[in-house]
This record gives sequence, C-alpha cells and structure tokens, in this order.
Amino acid sequence: MSNIIEKRVDLIKKANIYFDGKITSRNYTNGEGVIKSLGVMLPGDYSFDTKAAENIEIISGKVEVLFGGMDSNWETFKDGESFDIPANSSFEIKVDEITDYCCTYL
Repeated sequence: MSNIIEKRVDLIKKANIYFDGKITSRNYTNGEGVIKSLGVMLPGDYSFDTKAAENIEIISGKVEVLFGGMDSNWETFKDGESFDIPANSSFEIKVDEITDYCCTYL
C-alpha cells in the first residue's frame, strides 16, 4: 500500500454513485495522465460490467470477488491487496465490511 501523494491532479467533482449510494467514487487524472477513482463501498452484493481494464486496490476493508465466467471460485481481498479486471468483462463483488478502494483504469 502506497501513501505517496500525487501532484498535479485533475479531479472531477461530480461523484459516481452506484446501487442507491451504497458505492460511491470520484475520478481524477494523475500527473502521468492515468485515470483513477477513489471510493467507498458499503456492505452488500453487487454486479459490475467493465469497458476498460481495471486494477482495484483495497485500501481498507474486505471483499470477495467472483470473476466473470467463473462458477464458484470466490477470491478474498483485504487491506493492501489488489486485483485486475479485464476490459469488456464482468464481476460479482461481496463487500463484507465498509471498504475504501482505489481503481486504476489500465
């Protein structure tokens, strides 16, 4: 887990709000032009479709993820761990406790 402060960011003030506010995030572009979002997920079960490939870092909390095309292999991720989601795919996520995350669009 990195605590490096990135400089020269462009922040989009409008929040991304999903599932009636149970998942929220804000996008920004860092100094190298990489688009990221910082957000919070409340406990629950959610389904997502992706357009771009993503890396999701769990800053704090705990989730279980079922990657698209899999039948029963849920994987657990917690503080400081991350996982990749391919472009044009889907995944299921069970949020076990309030989770702070950072998503990097690859």
